[in-house]
Amino acid sequence: MKPTEKQVYLICSGDLRLSANQMCWAAQAEMEAMLTKAIEHEGWTVKRAHEYSAEKKHGFIDSQRMGMEVFRNIPVNVPLIVAESVWQYSHHVLAGLTTHKGPILTLANWSGQWPGLVGMLNLNGSLTKAEVFYSTLWSETFTDVFFKEGLKEWLNTGVLKHDQSHVKDYNLVKIPASEQKTGADFAAELKGNKAIMGVFDEGCMGMYNAIVPDHLLHATGIFKERLSQSALYARMLQVKDEEARDVLQWLQQKGMTFNWGIDDVTELTEKQTLEQCKMYIAAMRIADEFGCDTIGIQYQQGLRDLTVASDLVEGLLNNTERPPVYSESGTELYPGKALPHFNEVDECAGIDALLTYHLWNKLGLSGENTLHDIRWGEHYKGDGIDDFVWVFLISGAVPASHFENGYKGASSDRQPPMFFKLGGGTLKGVSKPGSLVWSRVYIMDGKLHCDLGVGEAVKLNEAESTRRWQLTTPQWPIMHAVLSGVSRDQLMARHQANHIHVVYTNNKQQANQACRIKAAAMDGLGIEVHFCGDVDIKGEQYA
Repeated sequence: MKPTEKQVYLICSGDLRLSANQMCWAAQAEMEAMLTKAIEHEGWTVKRAHEYSAEKKHGFIDSQRMGMEVFRNIPVNVPLIVAESVWQYSHHVLAGLTTHKGPILTLANWSGQWPGLVGMLNLNGSLTKAEVFYSTLWSETFTDVFFKEGLKEWLNTGVLKHDQSHVKDYNLVKIPASEQKTGADFAAELKGNKAIMGVFDEGCMGMYNAIVPDHLLHATGIFKERLSQSALYARMLQVKDEEARDVLQWLQQKGMTFNWGIDDVTELTEKQTLEQCKMYIAAMRIADEFGCDTIGIQYQQGLRDLTVASDLVEGLLNNTERPPVYSESGTELYPGKALPHFNEVDECAGIDALLTYHLWNKLGLSGENTLHDIRWGEHYKGDGIDDFVWVFLISGAVPASHFENGYKGASSDRQPPMFFKLGGGTLKGVSKPGSLVWSRVYIMDGKLHCDLGVGEAVKLNEAESTRRWQLTTPQWPIMHAVLSGVSRDQLMARHQANHIHVVYTNNKQQANQACRIKAAAMDGLGIEVHFCGDVDIKGEQYA
């Protein structure tokens, strides 16, 4: 760039929901001010490509149509920054980014309260799937050395590369032959028997990266049954009040706490919980009728305008021990089994949930698993820990078995009214300490890929755990996670989604062995696999 051409364009994608955009605008404006100062310090100017709307009271791109209109006025070759301080809908800007020819930088804040890093990770995964070249960067203060050096490199070259030395491709390493066979045999069995993924409406909250094209999915032996959320709601209306009451009483007898109030607008009420119990029964009945092996409910958008949140339902479905559900004729459905549910119809997570649940059971391990948002994290020293500890957090899908005391360690709080106007509760708790395997299935270069590694859920003292909850969303289940051999910046640079998948094992040795076998199973399904971090690939470290 010539000195007179040192100008970068800036856009920001927002939510579809007006209340969320208005609530979050101040944080976005503050972040943009800090970013602009940093860019001007490098001798560049910033041109915002769309204005603040006095009528809407925010300055976000809030629809796909608006995004297309904004991009019509952006010169196709200019450097462009997508700056995010909040959750955003990737499809608002995806169309314009697919045809932009200049350098693209996705950029996020680092905050638990204002989850721009979550939104940016989803956008990154969507761009990767769409085969759009981009660079990415993040910062808490926009004054740290990591950020300033990265920004300077991108402004001067149009490209920013990060350290990914923690990644080892599965096809370049050799795991123990017996484990490779176990994984391959499992994959062959899955592909031979085939499985059905029930999708209650596709494309939640603009998550283009979470939609798996049919031809890629079919190659794994999994096939979609496209279901309607309106059918789910209609089926809820057919569930008897006493059936819902039976589910609730079962949970109460197990020791679960429901933090009810009386104001439907701002508090969780018993009526809302009973409505969720009806959704749980209706979902299982539909799944059974279509022979589904795994299901995903979108909820947002769609059901949010009709009924309560699906989150309690999702957590129950993912637990092997759960309230029994019967067909209208009295037959128990999926007895003694979980029905793996993938939150927000993230079909990449659906592949992972189905494979993991059944593979872990085959290995004699507890197969309950879930996705989480990579919400935020900080280095923590204390309680025998001196490491970067992530806050993994998700509105639903976490099974009670992930909590230290199961249902006794679970409670249900009302979802925030800003996003969930009709209420409904979560399945909330703190994930128990223990060894885990983490993973993410994603689409790159027109193929399915999977990154996976090992780590630990750690126990923090109550004060620190509460602090982290209050800095994020205290109504949601939380996991304090350490990823072995993967730094904060390595995960951010590599990860292709806002979601990360986790499942427990009994110890570190089992985590490494199960991780290796899972890699072999993914490979057997035709998915390109990458070990991330300190995975004991040869099975020698814990022998």
